[in-house]
Amino acid sequence: QLVESGAGLVQPGGSLRLSCAASGSIFRIKTMGWYRQAPGKQRELVAAITTDGPTNYADSVKGRFTISRDNAKNTVYLQMNNLKPEDTAVYYCNAWIQPPDSSFYSNYWGQGIQVTVSS
Repeated sequence: QLVESGAGLVQPGGSLRLSCAASGSIFRIKTMGWYRQAPGKQRELVAAITTDGPTNYADSVKGRFTISRDNAKNTVYLQMNNLKPEDTAVYYCNAWIQPPDSSFYSNYWGQGIQVTVSS
């Protein structure tokens, strides 16, 4: 349902762009977001964006990461600039999706992709 791409190894100060495309039976997508989980730590919200555009960021990434979405493509992006070693984690896409035959939204997760920041 959610397919992520853009994983990679990058040096400190570098950039990466993550993408996540939703597919399947979709009537409407509400909030889409990115979470991450580093080894030994809990999964945490990185950034989220609503259908109309308002965004929310973790304090640790404000000013460095930008979340955006293309509603026509059911895709959410995460542009990550000035990456730091502490950004190393598995990044997960998340979305609230309403199928055509339901009045309710269900929560979906991507499989997770590895982002490693190291020199």
